[in-house]
Amino acid sequence: MLGKIAGALIGERIAGRNRGAKGAILGIVAETLVRKVVPTIAAVAILGYAYKKAKDFLEEEFGDSEPAYPSEATPSSPSV
Repeated sequence: MLGKIAGALIGERIAGRNRGAKGAILGIVAETLVRKVVPTIAAVAILGYAYKKAKDFLEEEFGDSEPAYPSEATPSSPSV
């Protein structure tokens, strides 16, 4: 119910001077787009934030994926 009222108000603003059916149609389209797009954008933002937090945590916890060895411990080719 509140979505329909909000859609009508948005349609009236979009239509401007051209009131009537055009404003109502634009309101319905705007309401439908907002209803479908906003949850998708919110989900992407939440997943992106969770990915960043998990990545930061794993980097902090485990460091680089390749271990760093001191130069004395690196293998060298045998002398012949």
